[in-house]
Amino acid sequence: MTEPAAITVEAFEALCRKEPGFYDFFGLVTEEIGRGSARVRLPQKQELLRPGGTVSGPAQMGLADCAIYAALLGAIGPVPLAVTTNFSINFLSKPQAGDLICSCRLLKLGKRLAVAEARVFGSDAAKVYSHVTATYAIPPSAIPPGAVDGTIISQIG
Repeated sequence: MTEPAAITVEAFEALCRKEPGFYDFFGLVTEEIGRGSARVRLPQKQELLRPGGTVSGPAQMGLADCAIYAALLGAIGPVPLAVTTNFSINFLSKPQAGDLICSCRLLKLGKRLAVAEARVFGSDAAKVYSHVTATYAIPPSAIPPGAVDGTIISQIG
């Protein structure tokens, strides 16, 4: 049996809404959080479309960053000061208007850094619109006792 996430979807959303920011601006919806994995939806919003009807790059980036944050907190619990230290996105194909979904997983969880991978897709999960890798810094106060540097969190699935 899989260990439950260290934060619930409801607690994560409350944390994201505590301070005004991109969560509500983009209208994000957290669908699930696992221990080191997450799935977040970006509902279609006219304001996020570029000319030609494609979903903007910054909207895809915000979606992926939020999903990775959810996956991290799913592994370490509610740590508001965990922050993005590196973010790289490859736009693979042009998404048409419609909801976008980001599914992500942690690749490595260390004492001070976490590395993650994310994929952004639409209703057809086989067509990936963008691929993201990111690193988050974990504040020293959040490191659990006995943490082992380099724990692999989840497998490719």
